[in-house]
Formats: sequence, structure tokens, C-alpha cells
Amino acid sequence: MIRILGIDPGSRVTGYGIIDQDGQRLSYVASGCIRVEGDALAARLGMIFEGVNRIIDEYRPEEMAIERVFMNKNADSALKLGQARGAAICAGVTRTVPVDEYAAREIKQAVVGRGGATKEQVQHMIRVLLSLSERPPSDAADALAVAICHGHIRQTRDRIAALGPRGMTA
Repeated sequence: MIRILGIDPGSRVTGYGIIDQDGQRLSYVASGCIRVEGDALAARLGMIFEGVNRIIDEYRPEEMAIERVFMNKNADSALKLGQARGAAICAGVTRTVPVDEYAAREIKQAVVGRGGATKEQVQHMIRVLLSLSERPPSDAADALAVAICHGHIRQTRDRIAALGPRGMTA
């Protein structure tokens, strides 16, 4: 069994989701949001870093996955999002938790089956896949989706590696 921490970064709200994966079986552990206040970006980044560190200390994930930043029309927002992402990644790295990154379309494809899925579709599938009694909040659902995506891709990589040289064809 492996414990995976998924992160949906944001400069004001960073979602987190933790799952345990045992083969193909996924189990919900925890999820929530790190909410930061204030106008000073540096202070908010410090709060994200500390928040992710607390989550790592409490839940002891073996691996961490985070959503990659996509460029949108507002360059300033994209830069702040990238910095929030960096603060979360640094928290994982300083705690020696391996970090993998996934694009939003890749995450939605892994969880919903469509790269262009809506937030509501992601929330619904998270509820179904993890047998939750209700849909989690959007940021937490996105973070759980990141963790599930990582679990699926990790499992596929493990299967390919187990094939050894036979699995590699030209």
C-alpha cells in the first residue's frame, strides 16, 4: 500500500487530498484546503509551504503529485499560481517526498475519462471512485483527482517495469 498526497495549488486556496492505494483499490484518507490571507505574496507562499509541511507531518505520504500550471490570459495570475506551486513542491522536497507533476487535462482524463471535464464532473467521479457520502469541495476534489491520476499512472509504470525488456518494443 502507498499513501499519495495530491495538491491543487492556488495563491489563495490550495487544495489537498490524500489517498491510500493498494493495487487497484483506492481509499480516501483526508482532504481539505489551505486558505491563506493577506496581500503580501511572500507571506502567503510561506503559509502554503507551512501548511503542506503540516499535512506531510500528519499523514506521512510516500509520494506527492501536483497539478502543473497552465498559461491563461492573465500572466500575473499564472505567475502567482506558479509560485504557490513552487512553495508546495518545496515542502515535499524538503521532507524527501518524491513529487510528480500532471497537466489538468491529464488529471481529468484519468479520473473522468475526458480531458475537458467540468469541475462538477470531477467532483462527481471523486465521490464515486472513493465511495464518499457527498461531493467534496471543488479544490479538495481537484487535489484528490491529482492523487488518483498519480496512482493510476504510477501503477501503469510499475506494470511496464515488471515486464522488463520484453515490454519495450521498437
